[in-house]
Amino acid sequence: MVDPATFRDVMAQWPSGVTVVTTLVDGVRHGMTASSFSSVSLDPPLISVCLDKRLYSHELISRGGVFGVNVLAKDQAEVARRFAGMVPGLEVEDRFDGESWTTAATGVSLLDSALGWLDCRVLHEYPGGDHTIFVGEVLAGHAARRTAPLLFHSRGWGQFADVLPDVATLADSGLVAALRRQQHPEDGVLQTARDVATSGVRVRVLDLTDHEGDPVAVPEPLAAGATALVANRSQLDRALALDLDAVEIAVDAARPGAVQETLAIIDGVADRVAIVLDDAFAPHRTEAVLSAVVAFSEARVREIGMADSNGAATPLQVRAVLQDAVGLARPVPLRACFGDRDRLGLVKALTALKSGVHHFDTTLAGLDGAVATEDLVRLLGELDVDSPADGGQLGRVADDLRSAVANRSDASVGAHDLAAGPATTDPVVGAAG
Repeated sequence: MVDPATFRDVMAQWPSGVTVVTTLVDGVRHGMTASSFSSVSLDPPLISVCLDKRLYSHELISRGGVFGVNVLAKDQAEVARRFAGMVPGLEVEDRFDGESWTTAATGVSLLDSALGWLDCRVLHEYPGGDHTIFVGEVLAGHAARRTAPLLFHSRGWGQFADVLPDVATLADSGLVAALRRQQHPEDGVLQTARDVATSGVRVRVLDLTDHEGDPVAVPEPLAAGATALVANRSQLDRALALDLDAVEIAVDAARPGAVQETLAIIDGVADRVAIVLDDAFAPHRTEAVLSAVVAFSEARVREIGMADSNGAATPLQVRAVLQDAVGLARPVPLRACFGDRDRLGLVKALTALKSGVHHFDTTLAGLDGAVATEDLVRLLGELDVDSPADGGQLGRVADDLRSAVANRSDASVGAHDLAAGPATTDPVVGAAG
């Protein structure tokens, strides 16, 4: 028979979720932290928890005949420690203090801020060595939050390990607009856009928001890998008639009524529309942004973009928002766009990759202050993340573009302006700037 130390060491390598199991005896509530929780049956709904016979809570659940299982979120390690009796140097008179609780069928306390809870009555008690296996019939349940769970692994609490995706895609949303702002010859603008599109990067070729009623056309062969930006249903219908890869709509989630207005615009064609949420990582906008993510996910739009509109987001802010947004958006994919004014654009992109984002908006050569397309492709290659984009071709196109600007004797901007964004005269010194 295996020795107990080895058995514990092996089991410590098995990650599990963390719960707080609560019960009620003679009108008094009790709770403990537990990770030995699992589903038993769907029909009827049954779950199990395994509790050490030496624990005081073990006898309480057996006596009370009821218990609740509260699944903890990634930010609730302190709750887990408190109910495990692991708050150092502090005697906790009532472990339930400081949290909001509710009751359902059995009267046990259920944690409002948990990822979810299940309210159960004890159906069976089975001996399991030094533990008892309690099988509970689930009488009520509630999924309160959608975010990462708290995990127990190697005798410590933490979160999911960051896993890089196998493949990431890119779209260039700023190239054409930036070149036209800088008054580049239209033939050169379209040729550069073609070169980027044929390299495997989707390109925004039209902005109909300022050209209501103007005739529009998309030069071949751009339509299959191109997008247009629109602001209303009339523009949306015109863009859809061009058979573009997708149509984009920018949304200020913090403006009252903006989400509902957009849902009305895209009614019936949501699966062909890519939503772009402006200034998505600003801390004071987080609640509105996450609510918008849920609304557009339920509408089944093609994708949801998260824009670092002014380039001010920090990697920690990106991490905090995306850890919730990625789960809330499913099954709709998220696309992220980061500014590079603070030289942290690639850091933010890496943070997004490790947070579950597989799609990015960039701009060739960082023309508008966004992360440079060719730089992100290079980073993906270094991380062994595949991309349909041809990094060699993109690098050559970016170099040719800089040379063309530098050699234009009649240009009103210098080569250094390639790295300047539309809203500032300060140069952006990114990897491609």
